[in-house]
Amino acid sequence: MSRLIAHEARVLLRHPWGWIASGFGCGLAPFAPGTVGSAVAAAGFWVLGASVWPLWVNLLLVAAGFALGVLASDWVCRALATEDASVIVVDEWVGQWLTLCVGAIYWPLQRGSLWDIGFFASAFVFFRIADILKPWPANLADRNLAGGFGAMLDDLIAAVYSAAAVALLGYVLT
Repeated sequence: MSRLIAHEARVLLRHPWGWIASGFGCGLAPFAPGTVGSAVAAAGFWVLGASVWPLWVNLLLVAAGFALGVLASDWVCRALATEDASVIVVDEWVGQWLTLCVGAIYWPLQRGSLWDIGFFASAFVFFRIADILKPWPANLADRNLAGGFGAMLDDLIAAVYSAAAVALLGYVLT
């Protein structure tokens, strides 16, 4: 573990906001922490069976996760003296969750079926692409907004694009 990552880990894991912002530690992954964070979020969605929850419940959880993520990310930005540290992956959790809950609208999901596999794979891939490419206005939010709100908002905007793509794919396939 590099000295910088070891320092970040010590700072983050001493405080609840650090745990939340780092996705309970998955933001400390040595390679592609955003991808790891998205994968853990998607796995959590599947384990909890959230794809069959009412949409309003999932959207309420996304809103609560966004609010907590802003506070936690803001704390991490101040603690590490940076605008958007790579260890912050709560934004990926919230974005992946939004992609999954809205993207599920047109998918005929059945636990363990090929539909489930296709849904989760497409939601993961579409969100990672949107998060990396940051289509407008996510790119503006990424460049112009600082702190916890800036760290969170660009992924939420990217998730709107990826959720629409997943829902459209489900609609076309059914």
